[in-house]
Amino acid sequence: MKLLLTIPWFAWLLVAANLAMLGGPADYPYVNIIVQDLKVPSGRTLHITVADLLILGGVVCLWVEVFKATRTSLASIVDHALSLVVFVVYLIEFLIVDRVGNTTFLILTLMAFTDVVSGFTVTISTAKRDFTTG
Repeated sequence: MKLLLTIPWFAWLLVAANLAMLGGPADYPYVNIIVQDLKVPSGRTLHITVADLLILGGVVCLWVEVFKATRTSLASIVDHALSLVVFVVYLIEFLIVDRVGNTTFLILTLMAFTDVVSGFTVTISTAKRDFTTG
């Protein structure tokens, strides 16, 4: 169970994005499916697609990963390294795989990049505070 918690949340989102973007027919992948129609008070209908849910999931993943970066332990170093690997996979897929070359995957890739940069930044800032000079 502890091993599953060390895997970056963006890795799980990457799996979900691949299933949504690579699944279904080429002209209408699962990512374009409307999951819910919501009526907003203005009277308009808000169409929530799988792509929208992936982006919302990315926001949640980013929040969790930044929160995880506040730990100062050996596990956080491993977590940063794994986050970097996940970002590289996002970037390579975005550049090479035709069906994931869309704005939804670009936003998820940028969120994974933000996770890597903010993780290192938060950890360095926290380590500076923990290090006392006498």
